[in-house]
Amino acid sequence: MKRKKLLVVEDDWLAAEDMKMRLEALGYAVCDIVSSGKDAIEKAGDHIPNLVLMDIRLSGDMDGIETARQIRRRFSIPVLYVSAYADRELMDRAKRTEPYGYVVKPFEDIELQAAIEVALYKHRAELKLRESEERYRALVEGSLDGVFVQHGSKIAFSNQALQKMLGYSKAELHGMDHWLLYHPEDRGVAAERSQALIVGEEIPSYYEVKLQRKDGSWFYGEISARAIGFQGGRGILTWVKDISERKAAEEEKKRLGAQLRQAQKMEALGTLAGGIAHDFNNILMAIQGNASLMLLGKGSNHPDYERLKNIEKYVQNGAHLTRQLLGFARGGKYDVRVVDMNDVVKQSAEMFGRTKKEISVHSIYERDLWKVEADRDQIEQVLLNIYVNAWQAMPEGGDLYIRTQNVMIDDHSTRHYQVKPGKYVKISIADTGVGMNEETLQRVFEPFFTTKEMGKGTGLGLASAYGIVKNHGGYIDVYSEKGKGAEFNIYLPAIEGGDMAHRQEDDEIGDSDLGRGNEAILLVDDEEMILDVGREFLRKLGYRVLVARNGEEAIRTYKKNKHEIDIVILDMIMPGMAGGEVYDRLKALDPEVKVILSSGYSLNGLAGEILARGCNGFIQKPFKIRDLSIKVRDILEKK
Repeated sequence: MKRKKLLVVEDDWLAAEDMKMRLEALGYAVCDIVSSGKDAIEKAGDHIPNLVLMDIRLSGDMDGIETARQIRRRFSIPVLYVSAYADRELMDRAKRTEPYGYVVKPFEDIELQAAIEVALYKHRAELKLRESEERYRALVEGSLDGVFVQHGSKIAFSNQALQKMLGYSKAELHGMDHWLLYHPEDRGVAAERSQALIVGEEIPSYYEVKLQRKDGSWFYGEISARAIGFQGGRGILTWVKDISERKAAEEEKKRLGAQLRQAQKMEALGTLAGGIAHDFNNILMAIQGNASLMLLGKGSNHPDYERLKNIEKYVQNGAHLTRQLLGFARGGKYDVRVVDMNDVVKQSAEMFGRTKKEISVHSIYERDLWKVEADRDQIEQVLLNIYVNAWQAMPEGGDLYIRTQNVMIDDHSTRHYQVKPGKYVKISIADTGVGMNEETLQRVFEPFFTTKEMGKGTGLGLASAYGIVKNHGGYIDVYSEKGKGAEFNIYLPAIEGGDMAHRQEDDEIGDSDLGRGNEAILLVDDEEMILDVGREFLRKLGYRVLVARNGEEAIRTYKKNKHEIDIVILDMIMPGMAGGEVYDRLKALDPEVKVILSSGYSLNGLAGEILARGCNGFIQKPFKIRDLSIKVRDILEKK
């Protein structure tokens, strides 16, 4: 085992030689003996001994205490005082140099050895502690997380990451009351946890708080703290991680999740609304059909004429309601053309402004606004519904801000609206009204949801607006806070240009002669009341009528009478074999077959797909006898 090197500093030559002999006998190596402070400092630098045995009184200008101070400062070598003097003043002065021991002459060998071993052990322990502290300090200072030590209520240490995180300098943080860093709502929790740590209680490792920067801004932090020994007492070491981005991501995920759930709910409600509208239109068709049949041959002087016309009017009112439902269910596209939305928005806004003069309308229109493919009437209805909603939110008057823009929508922004990324025309409509709370905001597009009192509204205006916009391949969203107005944003997919092939099938038809014929017609519908009315319509018009109550029966009937049937009126929604499959199978039997689709749904979705495959026409229930007569003649006479 390697012997420990000792440097002896003693100005009495005999005493120095005696000590050297005794030290070597004890197993130590004396690397040198010097008699002055100057020589001691020089030899300590040369030999770097494990320990210096220092006499306090030395020859020359520098005594042993000052020599020990410089050796400790320059080389961090431990010093053991060996002296015949031990008065209180000398001892107090010597202690200020932090010696590793004090041996008073004369001494026994065992006393000297014990003092040396204790000094060496203490020095080794201090070295290990210093290394550990340096490693820990490097870890703390190099950490990307903020770190501080609180001693009592004050910050006694902070690392650079915390200083940067909070915007304070090291000097500013030192001595600051650490409660000032926390949001007032979190100070109670932080105080409870600090007290629990000090008294040794077990608490959760991590918790979240809001922290304040020097500039007054707030951010979310994750706190991890533990009690440590510090400056002779107890302190708390606290790690701070800035989780603002994580919290923002969580909030965004939560918001997008809510949007997705809302979109799914609206999808389900749309399906339900469409089904209700379809069934309701079948009922209206039966009422309308019977009214039309009863009106045949009756002039305006007939006693039943006015009542029958009233029935037709009420049927049309009901049909308007179902059109709103179908609009919500993504229906209502009838006349699709290339549209300049600046023109549509400007005209609708001017009309609204003239009727609601207590509302100040402010408009900004994008120059060279991209074109869209849209049913102008339906989009005007969407705008009007939103204008009316804004007007009702501003009973004392207010401001309406309208703006059109060209925007590019990326995949991330459209993911939860189930639309394609690309070019969109954005229409923003903002009001200064009463705004909406969170519950209303979540339900604003639901059918039949209204904040108005009973009898003041159907709750279908914004629901149909939602459906119409979705049916045009776009989406609509709304931002609002209670007392801060509302802003609706409509996004419609833009096109590069061109004309639309889809045009309105017929102009408005007045009371003219009915189109008649004697051809054979196959009428296909699963509703008996529709078959009764339709069959009577067609017979009154002079046609020969065959009927089928489902798809399978329609195929069998057409096969059997293929060469006699001139046209098929086909219901689109039927149990078992639906209208689309029936059409395809009829087309396979006879490529020249003429088919008119009939449905309580509007011309969109499946109906549009069937028309695109070559179907000849479409008529929506409820229809009048004159509508059917014109539609049938138009298809039969078309070459």
